[in-house]
Amino acid sequence: MRNAFLLAARCSLLALFVGCATSSDVQKLQSEIRELQDQLAQVKRTSAGKEEVQNVNQRIADQTQQLLKSNATLVAKVDQIEERANNTQRSIEQTNYRLDRLAQQITQSQHDVEDLKAAVARAAAAPPPPSTVSPAMPSNTATTTPQPSMTEVNVPAPASENPLEVSQPAYRDYQRGNWDLALAGFRDFLTRYPDSELAPNAEYWIGESLYSQKKYSEAIDQFNRVVDKYPKSDKATGALLKKGYGYLAMNDRPRAIVQFQYVVHEYPNSRESALAKDRLRQLGIELR
Repeated sequence: MRNAFLLAARCSLLALFVGCATSSDVQKLQSEIRELQDQLAQVKRTSAGKEEVQNVNQRIADQTQQLLKSNATLVAKVDQIEERANNTQRSIEQTNYRLDRLAQQITQSQHDVEDLKAAVARAAAAPPPPSTVSPAMPSNTATTTPQPSMTEVNVPAPASENPLEVSQPAYRDYQRGNWDLALAGFRDFLTRYPDSELAPNAEYWIGESLYSQKKYSEAIDQFNRVVDKYPKSDKATGALLKKGYGYLAMNDRPRAIVQFQYVVHEYPNSRESALAKDRLRQLGIELR
């Protein structure tokens, strides 16, 4: 375009010098030259503006790229923070679970100690079996020297096995984590002493052993057996609570919540009720 302006200007000057131009022609030519100069200046300004716009666009593109990189870095950091938070939450939940189990085992152990003390006290208070004494032997009349009278005492038979002592090896196996041996021991105890006052304990610890083996469905069935057979036993409350834990371990949240709420409602002053309330709060259930 600039070359076109220059060509037009040259042609006008040539016409001025070659032809017989008037003053008005000269003025007109000068006016056209000024217009051409103005147009040329406008073109220069436009070109400069376009170049500036390109520079601005380039800066915007650079800044946008930098922002995208910064955003990607920020997103990565947020993901790392979320992952650490999730790991921390899982650790807290696992710790709470272990604490709950420990608290319940302590409670059950206390109950067992009390049961054992009561059994020992009753055994100590029981009177020993009476000894059988035969009448005095008469003296021998064939001699002049009287023989001293003699008595015959029958030594009582050794006492039968103590159920308390029989149950202890199975309980020690449970404490050591020997779940299979504990199961076998408790089941053998129930076979030998089905009517013992320690039978509810053995039934309950069978459920605990199954739960520790992560056989949650079988453990829940066993805890139901404890509740059905021994509803008045102190093991019934613990069995109801452990059913809730079993449902929770099976990801059956609704039934677990119902079970915990039942324990809280039916046994409000028990240790199991406090544990059930803690677990309900962890599940986000408000207690009234």
